[in-house]
Amino acid sequence: MRKPYIVGIDIGTGSTKAVSMDLEGNVLNVSQCGYPTLNPEPGYSEQNPEDIWEGFRGCIKDTMQKMGYAPEAFSLSSAMHSFIPVDQNGGALHNMITWADARSEALAEILRESAEAEFIYNTSGTPIHAMSPLSKLLWLKGSNKDLFEQSHKFISIKEYIWFKLFRTFEIDYGIASATGLFDIIKLQWSPEIMEIASITADRLSTPVNTSFSRKIDDPEVLSSLGLDKGISVVIGSSDGCCANLGSAVTDDYKAALTIGTSAAVRVTANAPVYNFKAMTFNYLLDEQTYVCGGPLNNGGVAVDWAIEKFLNKVEPDEADYEYFFKQIEATAAGSGGLIFVPYLTGERAPIWDTAVTANFVGLQLHHGQQHFFRAVLEGVCMAINEVLLAVEQATMPIKQLNISGGFLNAPVWMQVLANVTGKKLVVVQADDASAIGAIILAARVLHPDSELEEKLSQETQTIMPDYSQHEVYKKLQPVYGRLYDDLKTVMHTLKSLAL
Repeated sequence: MRKPYIVGIDIGTGSTKAVSMDLEGNVLNVSQCGYPTLNPEPGYSEQNPEDIWEGFRGCIKDTMQKMGYAPEAFSLSSAMHSFIPVDQNGGALHNMITWADARSEALAEILRESAEAEFIYNTSGTPIHAMSPLSKLLWLKGSNKDLFEQSHKFISIKEYIWFKLFRTFEIDYGIASATGLFDIIKLQWSPEIMEIASITADRLSTPVNTSFSRKIDDPEVLSSLGLDKGISVVIGSSDGCCANLGSAVTDDYKAALTIGTSAAVRVTANAPVYNFKAMTFNYLLDEQTYVCGGPLNNGGVAVDWAIEKFLNKVEPDEADYEYFFKQIEATAAGSGGLIFVPYLTGERAPIWDTAVTANFVGLQLHHGQQHFFRAVLEGVCMAINEVLLAVEQATMPIKQLNISGGFLNAPVWMQVLANVTGKKLVVVQADDASAIGAIILAARVLHPDSELEEKLSQETQTIMPDYSQHEVYKKLQPVYGRLYDDLKTVMHTLKSLAL
């Protein structure tokens, strides 16, 4: 007898991943399709939305081929802050601008210093930063007015794919709440913020709850996906919100931590949690649940950078990563007094500054390769801890971090993170937490009495901190926390020289 199953599809920055799961919580199949990021100019980060659509299609077709029969439904998770100007037929008029794009930072900085800044932040829940579609809209209006005027709508990558499936412009509350344009209390586009962006609501998609679904019934669309009959698609939420659900972070004193190329710390609450100075975010999992926290630019990208530059490995293999982590494991906590500030790609929370740069501080004659390696990993973990401390300041003490992301494959990294934060780390779901969260959203609609959510909340691995090492990091964390203010002017000046 064929088991009914649901497919959670996470539309990410580097790839789209489809996870097939039955109602017992068993992963039946994982399909993944990658696509490139384009950097036409320094600070620019773009993708061809058609590449992502092909990746999405490829994941579904591969799933159908491997499973041999259709799921009950698909449910979507997606990266936030993407921006695509489109025509009335949903055709892209420009490459998609990703969250990592920094071209609108000067405008974002002006907006952060404006009299309207706190209103925008409190209303939208979105930090005022180059990542947000609000900032991207302001950039487009100022740099390419013709394109701004001729664009029918401004949408995200999930809306682009949704339009391909259903020929209608709709956006879920989760993605809408990450635009900087959405009122997260009234659940509607904010008239005041739209006025700042010089647009009206008809140039944005219709907001719907994250449980909203439609059925694919267009024969041409079904054929393009390798399907032979109609199937429902739950619109789902953003990757961060879905990851909280997939990581079983739905109660107090827990936070979700995801580390991939970038990283994010998130808690779940029934009301927004504001911290204007640190600009922690408030995004919607559904109409009454908020995911609050802070994102970081520099997670796994710092590890990859260190391996590439110190080992001269542009495409490192498993042995290179093994060597990197063995060197770290053999080096004492604190890296002999060497601190790495991991702002390789600027930084988001808690400083929100795209012009900062990375630094090694405290370099002495006795430092060798192993100290640099450990300092890189410790720097990433201390950056994460800075965000965690800001979230705790705005909410409550966090006793447990439910972790997910690619760093789960590195036990040394998990242990260093536990030692730096002093928190218990828990692995709930080793597979893609965002895709799993999307599955749970669909199961809540299709099977409200299902025990799937409870089954997926079982702890599969626990990492406790080494408290003797944590004492070392308690001394280092305040030093790390001062480095941004102490070095900000130098970092900005060096970057501006463009040598």
